[in-house]
Amino acid sequence: MTDSTALRVSELPQNRATSFDLRPDAKTLETLADELNIKGLRKLRFTGTVSTKGRRDWQLSATLGATVLQDCVVTLEPVSTRIDEKVERFFVSDFSEPDDPEVEMDADERIEPLEDTIDPSVVMIEALSLLIPTYPRKEGAELGESIYSQAGVAPMKDEDTKPFAGLAALKNQLSQDGES
Repeated sequence: MTDSTALRVSELPQNRATSFDLRPDAKTLETLADELNIKGLRKLRFTGTVSTKGRRDWQLSATLGATVLQDCVVTLEPVSTRIDEKVERFFVSDFSEPDDPEVEMDADERIEPLEDTIDPSVVMIEALSLLIPTYPRKEGAELGESIYSQAGVAPMKDEDTKPFAGLAALKNQLSQDGES
């Protein structure tokens, strides 16, 4: 898929935007779903333009739309999520990686080095992978409280792990005892 959508920078017009409209077929959607480790992918569409930005840099501006099918992290039932997002990348000709690996990277993660080609499908897959919910939850699905302990031992509950709640209760008890 990526070879057929790659745009050669040297062949792109300088005075107008180049449009693209990607709608992967069912087989490609199935392959992408497997690669992204999700149950299914439907209605994937990536439309936008590639245009010049300044004298030597390029900008990709697009809209990503997709329906993602995943398992709920609580119930393991199928959850469908609709993704509709704007995507923007800046391909910079004088991009340079810092020599020191400890140097902080730029805050703008949309900036990428300019190479011989700009591939909208690569940008689409990267954006989609970042937008898929990490912990999908079916509406109304709640995690219940599980209580485990050894025989003869009082189980520890969620409230027991909150020491300040216990201090607040003790403070309230002491202030009530002081009023009496």
